Amino acid sequence: MEDLRVAKPTNNPKLKLLGFNNLTKTLSFNIYDICYARTQQHQQEYIEYIDEQYNAERLTEILTEVADIIGANILNVARQDYDPQGASVTMLISEGHLDGLPTPGSPEPGTIIQKDSVVTHLDKSHITVHTYPENHPDAGISTFRADIDVSTCGKISPLKALNYLIKSFESDIVVMDYRVRGFTRNVRGMKHFIDHNVDSIQNFISKSIRERYDMVDVNVYQENIFHTKMKLKELDLDTYLFGEGAAELPPRDAKRISERVDHEIMEIFYGRNIQR
Repeated sequence: MEDLRVAKPTNNPKLKLLGFNNLTKTLSFNIYDICYARTQQHQQEYIEYIDEQYNAERLTEILTEVADIIGANILNVARQDYDPQGASVTMLISEGHLDGLPTPGSPEPGTIIQKDSVVTHLDKSHITVHTYPENHPDAGISTFRADIDVSTCGKISPLKALNYLIKSFESDIVVMDYRVRGFTRNVRGMKHFIDHNVDSIQNFISKSIRERYDMVDVNVYQENIFHTKMKLKELDLDTYLFGEGAAELPPRDAKRISERVDHEIMEIFYGRNIQR
């Protein structure tokens, strides 16, 4: 697995803009957690565990922390737990001062403002998460997928929350896309299609996280599109078994389950079915 390392980029000098920064910066996450649950009861218990661990309330807490990290103001929150499983949270966020508050000054990052108290320019920014627990009833494999989007305008950058999001879900596979869209103008009228240096998403991931994952990039620099996939290097069977431990399994079963889990991870990582 190729692990691309490039020098950490330096920041561009501050641009003197004509009006508002209209660049849209979007970080999209797909995270996958794999589990082996041998019996139907264990499979159901795993789905219930994931549904409880990542319910709408917990996801709201995670996204609130993301807003705090990137320095955004939360304008509105919509959240929903689904039957039989899964959850969604959507936050509208903005950057800068919010007028019409009951107390003077800007609120602390992460403050939730009631809709009837907002008189401000909305930065067309949002944070969303949707979860998808599922299982394979015959093979014993269960998976949990979460899709996360952090989309911002202005000076705030979703890349600041990168390490926090990875650590919050502790996933087997992380697939990330970072895109910068639109353009902004400087005071001389010249268009700027990006306002910061980006060579790879990996530049913004901490060393401790990079050491745990195999990583590969597919970047389209001229289009300001950056793509990174991550897969855990170590497969510890105990961390994948639900309802039992590896020590309880005969060696042949442990080997077979390890191969099945590894096969599932490889198929998801490469995005295609692989012949066993």
